[in-house]
Amino acid sequence: MKTIKILLIAILSPLLFTACVTDVYVEDTYVDNGISLPQLMEGYDLWYVDYDATTGSGDVPFLTRAFTVSFLNGTMYANNNLAGIGSTGGGFGVQIGGYDYFTNAIRVYHNIYGVYDLEVYQLSSNRIKLYSRSENVTYYLNGYQRNSFDYNKLFYDNLHYFLQEYKAWEKVYTSNYGALNEFDNEHFIQFIAGGSDNNFRSSQDAPGTPVNNIYWDFTGLYGISNTSSYYSKILTLDYDFWGNESFTLTVINDSRIRLYHNASGTTYEFVGRGFIQYMKKGVTTPRARAKSTAGKLAS
Repeated sequence: MKTIKILLIAILSPLLFTACVTDVYVEDTYVDNGISLPQLMEGYDLWYVDYDATTGSGDVPFLTRAFTVSFLNGTMYANNNLAGIGSTGGGFGVQIGGYDYFTNAIRVYHNIYGVYDLEVYQLSSNRIKLYSRSENVTYYLNGYQRNSFDYNKLFYDNLHYFLQEYKAWEKVYTSNYGALNEFDNEHFIQFIAGGSDNNFRSSQDAPGTPVNNIYWDFTGLYGISNTSSYYSKILTLDYDFWGNESFTLTVINDSRIRLYHNASGTTYEFVGRGFIQYMKKGVTTPRARAKSTAGKLAS
């Protein structure tokens, strides 16, 4: 009986290895899980791009810039922005193109970046890898349903990207309490996307100045760190000539933030001006995600 079992395994093994798209990879062994590629890809509402796990030297821009992607009846969606995430497109995000299925692969027809072939490998019930042979890069994605996806965690873990989604933040409120300080004179802040991903600019131009006409008086570095509260962060602006300014940052809504100046006790509110929809035609500063320990969701 033992000999027969070994013989059957030897006969069936080649068959198991031919359907790599619908297989689960467990300890160097593929096990057929009996689902098709369309069932796999469309069985989850959202595929979270675990960018920290990305390997390879190339880049597939619409995956690098996405927080989630979705495959719905031939139309591909992505959440590229944090402002409005969870509500934009019913939680799916914006339409970015279409797709077709091929043997072991998906061909994506992106509205801006054109055609990409992505080989699909299933690693577990809700984890896949997408390999672009032409770009030599592999992305890892985790599948979720919308009703169980933690949009809030994604938002607050990546809050620095949210700050970059407006051309400028304009000060619209200053509290009557709190000591006078140098930051009282700052009316606009800009958080710059790309590069080292930690540059900001500030301006003392008069309130109401059109975004494209703002003269930026100062360029420096900023940082964001955690607090004891999940819904607030510490924002530090490095002003060379008068030192660091530390604020407790909270988000009021998708276009308004509150900064509590920790040294003076003054509260400021800023409104975002000039929303930047990433991956929209005409956007000249496309944002790419950077690898970090932030922004990771459990699989």
